[in-house]
Amino acid sequence: MPNLNAALVRGAVTSPFKRAGRPGAALPADRAALPAAPIAPAPLAAYRRICGFAEPGPLPLTYPHVLGFPLAMRLMTARKFPLPVVGLVHTWIEITRHRVLHPTDPLELTVYARELTPHRRGTEVTVVTEARRAGEPVWESRSGYLSRHATRTGPAPGDTTPLPELPAVAEWRLPGDLGRRYGAASGDRNPIHLYPLTARLFGFPRPIAHGMWTVARCLAEAPRPDEISWVRADFRAPVPLPATVTYAADATGFQLRGTGRVHLTGRTRRAPGPRMDPAAARDGRS
Repeated sequence: MPNLNAALVRGAVTSPFKRAGRPGAALPADRAALPAAPIAPAPLAAYRRICGFAEPGPLPLTYPHVLGFPLAMRLMTARKFPLPVVGLVHTWIEITRHRVLHPTDPLELTVYARELTPHRRGTEVTVVTEARRAGEPVWESRSGYLSRHATRTGPAPGDTTPLPELPAVAEWRLPGDLGRRYGAASGDRNPIHLYPLTARLFGFPRPIAHGMWTVARCLAEAPRPDEISWVRADFRAPVPLPATVTYAADATGFQLRGTGRVHLTGRTRRAPGPRMDPAAARDGRS
């Protein structure tokens, strides 16, 4: 597995030499890949605990993204990648699971950047992560990352349509060290999530929760999370730590709300859940 910390350092070094919004910028055709390998049980168990997923059970829907994130960082910090990784904002993610995955499934991972898209606040890149088992596509995700910069026309007004307020389901008190704990489980130790001092270096007065933790925690809280086969989540505002947030949901989707703002919105689709016998449940297989 590529070293994620090394990629973060490389990104900090190369970012000052890149200029977002450069005319004619193009994405490299490079793909980063990892051959099939067993999933390490200890990091997976730590991930389940910090996100609230039950154990044992199928692989959480979001976990292949965690496995592929070091590959994505390797691509985005490469010299040929046109956007500076420092300041890049994760704006949305869409995940599709084609079949139920299990902790014992060896997954082949491939990550590549697919397109650069003009955005009202800059330029957005779509990064694709694909997982295969024995050559069969079993899982994929698309993520949007925004590089903010001035545009020729200036920022267009955003969608001002009020969001429907979903019914509150639970209130969560998020501790100040949540970013460090999730970083230890996922490997994503981006400084903006760790300490007030490191967050202030990047313009945040306090550390903020990982966006992927908020998605995973909401999915874990949903009824029968193992039946969810598709999710689209949009990150609307950072969650400063510590914080008290409200998880809200109905049959159409979910939200994570703070005081006077919505941090996250999402929609899901379900597939029929697997029947599990006691012996299969013990080893996490259906």
